[in-house]
This record gives sequence, C-alpha cells and structure tokens, in this order.
Amino acid sequence: MTGNEFRFFLSYDINLPVTFRIERLEGSLPPVKFPDSGIDSTAEERRAELYVECVLCMDGAPFGLPMKTRLETNGSAYCWNELITLSTKYRDLSRYSQLALTVWDVSLGKDEGLIGGATIPLFNSKLQLKTGKQKLRLWLGKEADGSFPTTTPGKVPRHERGELERLEKLLNKYERGQIQRVDWLDRLTFKAMEKIKDRESSKTGSSHLYLVVDFCSFEHRVVFQESGANFVFPSPISSTNELVIVWDPEVGKINPSEHKQLKLARSLTRGIIDKDLKPSSNERKSIQRILKYPPTRSLSGDERQLLWKFRFSLMTEKRTLTKFLRCVEWSDVQEAKQALELMGKWETIDVSDALELLSPLFESEEVRAYAVSVLERADDEELQCYLLQLVQALRFERTDKSRLSQFLVQRSVNNIELASFLRWYVAVEFHDHAYTKRFYCTHELLEENMMKLPAGPDEEDGFKFWQSLVRQTELTAQLCSITRDVRNVRGNTQKKIEKLRQLLSGLLSELTYFEEPIRSPLAPSVLITGIVPSESSIFKSALHPLRLTFRTQTGGTSKIIFKKGDDIRQDQLVVQMVSLMDRLLKLENLDLHLTPYKVLATGQDEGMLEFIPSRSLAQILSEHRSITSYLQKFHPDDHGPFGITATCLETFIKSCAGYSVITYILGIGDRHLDNLLLRDDGRLFHVDFGFILGRDPKPFPPPMKLCKEMVEAMGGAESQYYTRFKSYCCEAYNILRKSSNLILNLFHLMAGSNIPDIASDPEKGILKLQEKFRLDLDDEAAIHFFQDLINESVSALFPQMVETIHRWAQYWR
Repeated sequence: MTGNEFRFFLSYDINLPVTFRIERLEGSLPPVKFPDSGIDSTAEERRAELYVECVLCMDGAPFGLPMKTRLETNGSAYCWNELITLSTKYRDLSRYSQLALTVWDVSLGKDEGLIGGATIPLFNSKLQLKTGKQKLRLWLGKEADGSFPTTTPGKVPRHERGELERLEKLLNKYERGQIQRVDWLDRLTFKAMEKIKDRESSKTGSSHLYLVVDFCSFEHRVVFQESGANFVFPSPISSTNELVIVWDPEVGKINPSEHKQLKLARSLTRGIIDKDLKPSSNERKSIQRILKYPPTRSLSGDERQLLWKFRFSLMTEKRTLTKFLRCVEWSDVQEAKQALELMGKWETIDVSDALELLSPLFESEEVRAYAVSVLERADDEELQCYLLQLVQALRFERTDKSRLSQFLVQRSVNNIELASFLRWYVAVEFHDHAYTKRFYCTHELLEENMMKLPAGPDEEDGFKFWQSLVRQTELTAQLCSITRDVRNVRGNTQKKIEKLRQLLSGLLSELTYFEEPIRSPLAPSVLITGIVPSESSIFKSALHPLRLTFRTQTGGTSKIIFKKGDDIRQDQLVVQMVSLMDRLLKLENLDLHLTPYKVLATGQDEGMLEFIPSRSLAQILSEHRSITSYLQKFHPDDHGPFGITATCLETFIKSCAGYSVITYILGIGDRHLDNLLLRDDGRLFHVDFGFILGRDPKPFPPPMKLCKEMVEAMGGAESQYYTRFKSYCCEAYNILRKSSNLILNLFHLMAGSNIPDIASDPEKGILKLQEKFRLDLDDEAAIHFFQDLINESVSALFPQMVETIHRWAQYWR
C-alpha cells in the first residue's frame, strides 16, 4: 500500500461479533469507611473483589445483555486480561454505538460497591472504528452512562492531558504498526517512557483511576456504514479552491455488469465446446507473451479470460499451469472445482514453478498441497537451496500443521543437515509474535519425529541426534555471554583478545574440550570437539565479533566468526542466493570460482559466518600498491601474463565476472575496498550485505560494482583479459536470466520476512529485482545491454572520489 492509498473495510461487511479485551485497572482504589467502625480502609486491607460490567449502548439506549468479567482479588494490581465477546456483530453497530464500562467491588454492599464507570464511543469523529489499547479515566462513584452525549466520557479532557497521555497515544499507534519499529531506539524510548510515567504518577498521586481496554485490530481501517444507503452526508462543497475529498464506498468493488458478462463468458456449461477450442495464430502469440511474464506480474481481465477459454488445449504445456491457476475465480465453487480437477490432469510442473504456488497469491489448500507434492521430487541438495524460503512460506499457510510443514519435517528427519538448518530457520522466527505459534508447531513436530527415530547400524538414535542439535543452542548462548564480557573490557583490541583467551582457558575451560562432540551449526555434518584459545581472536570493530577456531573430530580445524548485536539475516539471504546462482552456472558448465561462504543467523541479532582466509583490497593496495603485485607474491610465473600463473589470473577474472553480475542483479550497495576480499589463489569475493535491491548509502552508485583496480589487474580496458572478463559476464548474465522465475519466486516467498530491505517495501524490491533481468530482451540484445553497463561503470569517475573519502574515514577510525 502506497502513501497515496487508503484501504478500508466497511463496518456492515464485517460479519463478526464485537470483541475486546478488558486488561487492567491502573491507580489506587479510594479508601472506604466501614459503617460499623467509621475507620477508613484501603483496598489491600479489605481484600477488594472487583469485576467489570460491560454494556453496549446504541443511540443512547442499552442493546443486548450486559457482560461481566471474572472477579479479580490481586491486592493493589488488578489485571483481568479477559476477552469479552458480545452477541452483537460489527455490521449491526450504529453510528453512535458506545461501550459503557463500570467497575464494581463485591466485597462491599451494593450501594458502596460501585467504584466508577466510563463510556467510550466505538467510532471516532472520522467514522473509523477504534482499535488498539484505550486508556479510560473512571468517574469515581458514578455508573457508566450510555446515553448520547454521555455524562461519563472516558476520554481525558484536552486541557488535562499531560505528556503521559500524548506518549500513550503514540504507543497505541506503535502497537498497531503505524510507527516504524527500530529495535535499539525503541528500547531507549520505552525506558524514557517508564521514567516519565513514574514522574507523572508521583505528581498526580492516586487521584484518578484508569481502565485499560484493548480493541481488536483489522488488516485495514474499518469505516462506519449502515447496510443499504449511505447515511453519512458529506459536508457542503465550498466555492474556494480547496481540495475536497469525496468518499466513494464503491471504489474497489466489482462492477456488477462486468462481473455478469465475465460469468457468462466463462460459463461452465460451455465446457464440452471448450475442449475442442484451439487458439488462432494471434491468440497463440498472446498466450506465448503471457507465458513470458514474470511470476510477479498480475494478469489483466482479458488475459485471464483468454487462458480460461483455451484451458483444455493448454494442459499439455506444463509452463501454463501457474498462469492458469491465477486466472481462476476461486470464489466460484463450481469454477474452483473444475480448476482443481484440471490441475490433477495437467502436465507436471517443474520444482521452480511449484515455489510460485506457495506464494501468498494462492490461498487454496489443494493448490498448495499440489505444490508440495511436486517439491517431493526434489533431492535433498536442491531442497536445501530453497529451505530458507520454504520456512518463510509457512506464514502463508492456512493452518499451523500444514502439508508443507509436515513435508519439511519428514524430509529433515532423514537428513541431519536439513534437520539442523530447519530447526535454526524456524527458531529465529519465534520473535515474530504474529506467527510464533505456527513456527513453534513446526519446531515441536520436528522434535517429536526426531525423537522417534530408531538407532541404525553404526548410528545414534533420534534422541541423541536431537540432543546434538540442542547443544548447538547452548554453545551459541555461551558465545553471546563471552561477547558481552569481552565488550565490557576497557582498553584496545589486544586487551579484549587477552580477555577472550583468558576466559576460554579459565572460567569457560569446558569450551576448550567439549564433553561430547557438537555438530557445527554452519556445517552439521562436521563434529566439533572444542575451541583452540591460542588461535581465537577478536576483530577490530564496533561490535567486536569473535573469530574462533574449533577442533574437528577428524583432527582438522574449522574457523568461524560469531557476531552479537547485528542482524545477519540479510547476509544469510544474499549468500544463499550466491550459492544458488553458483549452482545454476555450474549446471551450464560455467564455473566462475565463486566463494559462497556459509552464514547462519542464530537469533534476531546474532549469528555465525564461515571465516575464509583472505585480505581486503584496501589492505592489499596499501601494502602492495596493486592487485597484480599481491598475486605475483603467491603465484609468480616469469612466462605467465603480468608475471602471474595463467591459472591464478583466470581464477581472478572469472570470480570478478561472477560477482559483478550477481551484485548487479541483487542490487548490492555500499561497495568499497574494505568489503571486497581476495584469497591467495586469486578468488575475489564480496562480504557485508547491509544494502540490497538497489539501496545504497553512497550518492550516484555505478550500476556495476567494478573498481578501476580490478580492471588494471586484468591489463586495462584494452587488454584481451578484460575482453574475456566481459565475455564471462555476458554468458553468466544470460544463464541467470533463464532462471529468473526461480529467483523471483524465492524473493516473493521472503515478502513476509523481517529482513530490512525486503520488509520496508516487498513489492517495490521485487520489481527492482525483476527489472535487472531485462526479460524484454533476447539473449543477443541482453549481451549488448550488459556490455554497455560494464563500460558505463568503468568510466564512472565519481565513485572513485567516494572511495577515497571512505578510505580516509577508515584510516582515522
């Protein structure tokens, strides 16, 4: 939804009962005087028993039976947190519907038992249904009055509102998702709010009582309208040149005449005739054009009609099924039934197309189950390439224990790598409150099935397998604790490194040699037996990431980087895409020597990365002046090109080509010489993917992330090696364009994730990705387009100046 759109529901369309939650009472109860003794008594002394009576009033009169909460006897803190569901539905509400809430104390007599009441209208002045938490001030000693206008309004008068009321109003907007969430800033804000709350409470004392009520929220705003005619009269239009907003309740609704014509055209009674229909030459061209549409593009009414008309003749072409299912009117029971029958007879689609059927566009459980049945044909290696997105697709399922969830668990039980990654991918999503239960169900299902596994020959049973995965979590918790301890050490990086090694050798010596081997979270097939303190270190960075060397059971070592305080889920996604694209290129016999190092987010702000021995281009250029001089040091050859072995130079050229294409397609931003790394064998690779899908903090970024030092290492823009580099780029670009549907489908499944550059605007991000493939061009035109991109990027002088500025900034850091 863009900023220029206002989407809403009409109240008379919502056939659900009015529901709200009575949360708590804030403030101290007034003391009461017992008639026998004449002594004042506080609520704690008399053990007050409170309940809230809720009455719905319409147009000033009670409507329906009153509802009551349970009794609450919690001394000074009264918290019912009880859901109240009225018999009245939202569609039956009138414009002047109000909720009258009265708090009673049953520990006293009927006359003395009245604590106070407050009334709140259900619609605001803009005719929008109130949602979220509402804090109502009680009128002490008065029963809530449901008349219109009421004498017991719960809204605090404007002249009496303080800073606390203003903040609570903003907090209500925050909880409804109308204010962007920034974790670190939110934590500071909430702490400040607590201080303000304490300060305000000390000022006002206990003179007021407040009742907190939480109203239901909907996907869009709910605007009042009675069934039938619209009784809301617009204000008269003035003669001045003012902008007048006219509310049209029919915007977005189906045109009845068009809908009728469409139904007649798609009449199911014509099914027998349709089976024999064949598209004409022009219709065939139109169908072929539709089939070339990316999965993110929606079909027009005429295009949907065309595919439905020739559905029987298209059943032999597997590529047409996903397009056909998008043209079905699923609200029509008969049409949906016929579509599902045809789906079962259709030529079986590819796994990459099945991913599209798991996107939020398809709600039918039968269609999603069909997609899962196609996924069952994929081997474990291919399934692991898509596992991250398949876990995200659980958000779009209709139930918590869906067919997709069961399929992922069944496949993971027999493959320890799949099981480990599935467990981590699911566990990281626990913090998403809207789907916590769903992801927890999958986690529970995996645990149950793993525990049932019998012990095979020379293998552990399911219980021991599961325990080995649980120990991964225990290990990451200990690494988080170490990171906190190291950060608290005052002094330079060297002192922090000493503290790290001291901890590993002393208090946390159990991490040096594990009691039992633990499966590495990054590579579950590798068993690690402990950390080598002398080979572990800390990076010079604001977050002080740990660089740890683990012993493996086979006698080798495994080096990882552990980060705490940084969300690396975006890096995890990008590296997964690099790994997938590397696989697609190798399937076409093009190995560009990429370095898809392993990345695993183990929490919302923590994770592990594989450590690849390498040096940044900034470091290489400062010490060796050029990339060529650096490579000559490791691979000298007097007879080779530029004094380097031909193999090493070829590796460098290919890796440069691979990452140039991939960073262009994924829109990787913020490239500089510190996040371009070079291995001793000549492999260049990128790290740190904080900006993707076209976002870049630098002004005027070049379309291709190719620096002049890389071109110079190839012999300059006129050399044969630079020409070979451009040839590899164009070949890789065309190979990846063939798999554009797969890549777009995977990103579409990530639309509901909390990855920053996707969550901010999923539709826009996926459209940017789609544009990069230039699907309107054939292979030859795409080659010319990409060559022009390379030439434009190499001739861009402005980024060189930015690079210099950044290098200065790094020097003084």
